[in-house]
Amino acid sequence: MAGRNGRTVRDLRRANRTAVLQRLYFDGPLSRFELGPATGLSSGSVSNVVADLVADGLVEEAGSVDSDGGRPRTLLRVAPGSGHMIGVDVGETRVRIELFDLALTELARTERPLEQQRYDVEVIVGHVRDGVAEVLAAADVAPGQLLGVGIGVPGIVERTPDRGAVVHGQTIGWDAVPLEELLRSTSRLPESAPYFIDNGAKTLGQAEMWFGGGRGARNAAVVLFGSGVGACLVTPEVDHGRAVEWGHLTVRVRGRRCRCGALGCLEAYAGAESLLERWREEGGHLPEGTDEETALTALLAAAYPSGGAADPAALAVLEETAEYLGAGLSDLINLFQPERILIGGWAGLQLGAGFLPAVRRHAVAYALRHPAEKVTIELGRLGPDAVTVGAAILPLADFFARGGRRPEPAPQGPPPAWRAALRERAPH
Repeated sequence: MAGRNGRTVRDLRRANRTAVLQRLYFDGPLSRFELGPATGLSSGSVSNVVADLVADGLVEEAGSVDSDGGRPRTLLRVAPGSGHMIGVDVGETRVRIELFDLALTELARTERPLEQQRYDVEVIVGHVRDGVAEVLAAADVAPGQLLGVGIGVPGIVERTPDRGAVVHGQTIGWDAVPLEELLRSTSRLPESAPYFIDNGAKTLGQAEMWFGGGRGARNAAVVLFGSGVGACLVTPEVDHGRAVEWGHLTVRVRGRRCRCGALGCLEAYAGAESLLERWREEGGHLPEGTDEETALTALLAAAYPSGGAADPAALAVLEETAEYLGAGLSDLINLFQPERILIGGWAGLQLGAGFLPAVRRHAVAYALRHPAEKVTIELGRLGPDAVTVGAAILPLADFFARGGRRPEPAPQGPPPAWRAALRERAPH
C-alpha cells in the first residue's frame, strides 16, 4: 500500500533498515537507546528493525555499557562476516584484486602486473576473472556469499540497459568496451553477484570520503595522480562523487601531445608518464624496460640524492610538474571551491609530502584569493589500496541502499569440481 508521497510500507521498512545499518556501520557499536536519536526513529521502530537485522544475521551484540542507574545497555554492531565484497583496481601498472568482509577487513588479495600488453581488453578481463577466483579460493568464500564485485577503471563509464557498464577509455584505446558483458560471459560467478564498474578516480574519492582524509567535508576534490591524472568531485548535490576528466583540461595552447591525441592537456605535463618522458628528453637515463614506478623512484633519487650533487634536469622537471599540477588544482579551486583537495594515486603517494609545498604554492598563486584561502591540499590517507577499497564500497553502498537485502539467492555454493579448481588456482 502506498502512502500520500508514493512510498509503500516496504519502502519505509527498507529506509529504516538502511538508517540503522549505516549508523551502526559508521558510528557503532551503539545501543538501541543511542540508535533512536542517531537515526530519528522511535524506540519501537528501532527495536523492530534491530530484531529483523539480528534475525538476518546482519547485526550482532558487541558487549555492553553501564547506563545511568539502570541495567547495562547492550551494544550492537554490523556483523563483519555477514557479507563479502571484492574490489578491483584496473590500474596503470597492475590489476589489483582484494576480497573484504563487511567491515572492509582484507581477507585475500592478488596482483597481476601489466607489462607489454597493458590494456589489451582480453588480458584485463582474464586478470579480473582469474583474480576473483583466486581470492575467493584463498579465503574459502563461496561466490554466492558475495554482495558484488566493484571495479575501478580508467575512462568514462556509461551504463546501458542491454550491455551493462560500457567503458570509453580514449587514453588506453578502449572504444565503447562492454566490460560488464565481457566479464559476465566468462565469469564463474552466479548471476546474483552483481558487477559495479566505475571510474577509478571516483572509487578513490569514495574511499577517501568514507574512511580517509575527506571524512566530514561537504565539498572535496580527490585527485588520482598516476601515469595520467583524474579527479572526483564530492558536493552536497553529488554525495557519492562525480568523476571528471580533469587531466584533459587544456593548460597550454599548441602544447605537448597528450596520449588522448589532443594538444596541451594537463595530463601531458602533470602525469607520471609525461614527467618521465620529459626527464628522458633532458638526458635522464633509465634502463630499457624499466616500469614507471621504478623509473619514478630513480628520478626522485636523482633529484634528491642521499649523497653527492642533485641532477639539475630531474629537479627542473619535478618543479615544472609541480607548477602544472598546482595550476590544474587552481582550476578545481576556482570552479568548485572545495574545502579539501586530496592527492592520491601511486605517483602522488610516491612523490609524497616533500612534493606538496611546491604544488600548494603554485595552486594558491594561480587561484582566486578567496576560495584559495579556504582550501587545504593534502595527500590521501588510504595509501595504495584506496582504489580497491573504494571499488568494494560500490557493492557495499548498494547493499545499504537496499536495507541490507541481498541479491537474489544464488545456488548453494559451486559444484565440488568447481571449488577444487578454484583452490588449485590459489597461491600456495
